[in-house]
This record gives sequence, structure tokens and C-alpha cells, in this order.
Amino acid sequence: MSGEDAPAQQQNAEEQKQQQQQQEETKTPAESPKTESKPDPPPTSASTEAAADTPAPAAEKAPEEDTFSYRALVLTGYGGYDKVKLQVKKGKPALKSGEVMVRVKMCGLNFADLMARQGLYDRLPSPPVTPGMECSGIIEAVAEDVTDRKVGDKVLVLNRSGMWQDVVVVATTHTFLMPEGMSFEEAAALPVNYITAYLMLFDFGHLRPNQSVLIHMAAGGVGIAATQLCKTVNDVTVFGTASASKHEVISQGGVTHPIDYRTRDYVEEIRKISPKGAANMLAGQKKNLFAVAKTWYQQFSVHALSLIQGNRSVCGFHLGYLDSETELIPQAMAAVVDLYRQGKIKPRIDSTYHLEQVGDAMRRMQERSNIGKIILTTEPMKEEEKKEEAKKDEEKKKDDKKKDDKKKEEKKKDDAKKEEKKEEKKEEVKKDDKNAEEKKEEAKKEEN
Repeated sequence: MSGEDAPAQQQNAEEQKQQQQQQEETKTPAESPKTESKPDPPPTSASTEAAADTPAPAAEKAPEEDTFSYRALVLTGYGGYDKVKLQVKKGKPALKSGEVMVRVKMCGLNFADLMARQGLYDRLPSPPVTPGMECSGIIEAVAEDVTDRKVGDKVLVLNRSGMWQDVVVVATTHTFLMPEGMSFEEAAALPVNYITAYLMLFDFGHLRPNQSVLIHMAAGGVGIAATQLCKTVNDVTVFGTASASKHEVISQGGVTHPIDYRTRDYVEEIRKISPKGAANMLAGQKKNLFAVAKTWYQQFSVHALSLIQGNRSVCGFHLGYLDSETELIPQAMAAVVDLYRQGKIKPRIDSTYHLEQVGDAMRRMQERSNIGKIILTTEPMKEEEKKEEAKKDEEKKKDDKKKDDKKKEEKKKDDAKKEEKKEEKKEEVKKDDKNAEEKKEEAKKEEN
């Protein structure tokens, strides 16, 4: 209560005494106290009948919903890395039935996010929209009807989009309790990669002991997840494609035979080692292989007769097209989390970037420089880091300008050479024409 409320209360008390002594006198209403602008002021109980009847001026409201703010990465349009911008949103998200609010700690970056930025992923709503399919954090609020989650629970979250922000509101069915000992980085790296790999290997691939598996992009998030899951089955041979510089790492992670897809024909390499081929893999024409690992837009054409004769099949899987309410996801997640508890799987974190550095994170994945999962942290960059980042950006701009200038200079030289060649050809044509004319003249002279 403000100091301005006290005189009014004293006046009200005196009026009460006068009312007892002079019941027949007409009572004078108390003057209303001035009201300070405060967020959500508690209802004031009237001290007297007069105070209760006196209308008070409307107080300016500043509820938590209006003062609450959080940061979010927003895809503002399709195109380059600069299309994903960090923005501040105001207003506390409202909880509906069955929902929880999670204070996000870490987010996962997936190749689908890169495709979405370029407008090539139809599961993401149109811009402006916040990307991100997975995150980890702490539950900050729950709807009244939620009984299986509580404030303070550490959870990992899987959703179709909207995870790249400080705070997210999702259905409780999209959250999964983090096991003891799991870091927020590991939790953010788990959902998309490991559920995708698990469902492909065991639900669709029916992986069994003594089989062989080919994993494309074995150094990526899904590739490493698939390799670790393969090693949970006895005597499984793993073929993995990756650039030569990554072979040592993927070999240590469980790949039996690493193959450099840039210099080797992986079909021939597999045939040399395993004439029967690899399990859950279709060998048709050159490069027409279907592997139990995620490959983006891998094209293959095979004849139905070849499939039948080889007792083989082709199937496709995309986590983004799986109904979020299906029992497959929680079942797969439960199995994956249990394997983590047993120490049989562990996400490999390649690098961690601040939300402010999302462009650099995307570039690293686009250039296939990562070995393992790239993580985004919601922890704001420190001022020193921002200054350092600004210096790097400035240096990069200078380097890019030098490269552009060099390309322009080379183009000018190439164009100049082309012009010279054109001129030379013109001169040659003129010479040929002149020679032809001279020959004609000589022929005429001889005839005469």
C-alpha cells in the first residue's frame, strides 16, 4: 500500500466514530486516494461503506503477459542465411488444456532447417515463422489439467516447428523427461536424429544379428546415431560413406568399413568386401542403393522384377510426415532413452553456437564440415563475444569482397581473352576470305 493511502484510512476511521455518535447525520463520502500504476494490483477491501461506494479512477494495468518478453529466431523469407533473424517477442504465451511452457536451454539444428530456409521443406509453415524441431529445457508452467509433468522437470521436446526460441509452449505429449546425467546439449541432439535412425533400422529395416548396413553421411547427426544403434545388435557390419578426413572419427564410432564417396564407388567397394551386399539395401544399376540411413533426395530407379527376383523392397521414411500423435514416437523415444541410460548410445556434439550465430551454424552444416550434432544455445552472447563476432564478420566481409574482386578481375581477363580469340577468328576468316579471293583471281587468269 502506498503512503498516499494512509490519510484516507484515518479519515475513514474518524467518520466511523461520527457515524456512531450522530446516526441521524448525513455522512460525507471519503475522498478516493490516488492510485499508482502497478501490475495486477490486488483487490482492495473497503474500510468503510463510504469508501466502498466511492468510484475510483481506473488504474493502468501492466500485467505479466504484457511485460513478458523472449527472443526467437524467425525465418523472415526464403533465401540465404540472413533470412533467419533474431527478434524479441512480447507477451507471455497462454497455456491451453494439456500444454506446458518450457524455458529452452538448447536447440538442435537439422538439415531440414536448411531446406526450410530455402523454401524446400513443405512441413514448415510459410514465413514469418520460427523454425526448429527439437529442444531441451526446464518446464516453467503447466496447464491446470496436466498431471504427468510439473514445474522444474527437465525435458527434451520434439515438435514440427517453433523450437528456436527462449520459451516454447507445447502439448505435454511432445515432451519427454530427461534421464539422469544427460546434459541439455545431449537432450537437444537426441530426438530427431535418434528417433529417425531407430525407426529406420528397427521398425522399417528389421535389423538382425550378422547383417550388413550401409549408412550414407555417416559423420552427420543421423549417421552417427544409426552407427551407434547398429552396434547394439550383435555382429552387424557397418559400411559408412564420408569424406576421407572424417574416416578416423567414424571408425572409432563403430563404422566397420569407411568409404570416401568422393573418390570411391561405394557399390563396388561393398561388393569387394561383402558380395551379398548390405542388409536393407537395394543394389540395382550403379549408385541405385537404398540404405538404412537418411539420404536427402537420393534418386534411384529399379524395375519391379529385379526387386521380386532379389526378394528386396524399397521404402521411404520421413519423421516430419509422421503423425505426432502416433504411438511410434513415444515408443521409439522410450527405447532410445533406455539405451542412453545403459550407456550404449551417446550423442556426439560437434559444436555449439549462440542464437545470434545461427548463420554460422547453418553454414557449417551446409558445407558438411560437422562431425556430429550442431547445437544452438539460448544463452545470450556476452558483450566481449559480440565484439569478437563483429570483428570476425567484418573480416569475413573484407575476405568476401577480396574474393569477389578477384572473381571480377578473373572474369574481366577471361572476357578479354575471349574477345581476343574472337578478333583472332575474325582475322583468320578475313585471311581465308582474302586467300579464297586470290585463288579465284588466279584461276581466272589461268583460264584467260
